[in-house]
Amino acid sequence: METVKNSTKKTFKGIEAAGLVIIVCLIVAICIYHFVFGNPANFMNNDPNNHPLPGNLLGTIYKGGVIVPIIQTLLLTVIALSIERYFTIRAAFGRGKLSKLVAQIKEALGRGDLKAAQELCDKQRGSVANVVGATLRKYDEMDKATDVTKEQKILAIQKELEEATALELPMMQQNLPIIATITTLGTLMGLLGTVIGMIKSFAALSAGGGTDSVALSTGISEALVNTAFGILTGALAVISYNYYTNKIDKLTYSLDEVGFSIVQTFAATHK
Repeated sequence: METVKNSTKKTFKGIEAAGLVIIVCLIVAICIYHFVFGNPANFMNNDPNNHPLPGNLLGTIYKGGVIVPIIQTLLLTVIALSIERYFTIRAAFGRGKLSKLVAQIKEALGRGDLKAAQELCDKQRGSVANVVGATLRKYDEMDKATDVTKEQKILAIQKELEEATALELPMMQQNLPIIATITTLGTLMGLLGTVIGMIKSFAALSAGGGTDSVALSTGISEALVNTAFGILTGALAVISYNYYTNKIDKLTYSLDEVGFSIVQTFAATHK
């Protein structure tokens, strides 16, 4: 067997301070709400307290009320964390196709060429390459060991595979629970804004002496705008969460496949 050199490969680990991301998104959302949606040019007589100009969408969104920047914060958080997950998981996959890497490593193992398999990992990089590289080093170590049984060697290789995988998977799944939470929270915030808007609408209708058209239209705007923003936020969060979960499942399958091949190769080539 060829000697496998120990090498350390670093991959992009993503953003760990998700709370800071949310705070930044909140600040950006508030600024957009006040200075973009609340721009006096969007309203009659340049007064945000008046109706929005006919057909002015930004002014209409502003009339959604205080719930708008909250939902915007959730929407911006989904977008920011989705972009962050894209680069993190892309780095975890490495530089080439995983299916090709797995096939090449299995072929190299079939020839008993650990050095070639390790070189493939060094070239690929990413989480799969890191896990396989660590397992191959343990394979090489067990290949040279003479004071343990075959079963103990196999268990040691399996344990190394499991430990290396356990170190990589949390990095890939990081921040996904936040996106999963927003799938529900975004819709609930939209519903809350809708209820508040409808309360204002009914309050305007029940006002003594007649209908306050300004208050009525403001309440309806608040209800509809928050509904739209809530649905949009929840939909994007669901799409993002399912997309990246599927990516992680594919990567995990590749890890299981190549790990099984390493263990089986050792078991078949050693007495």
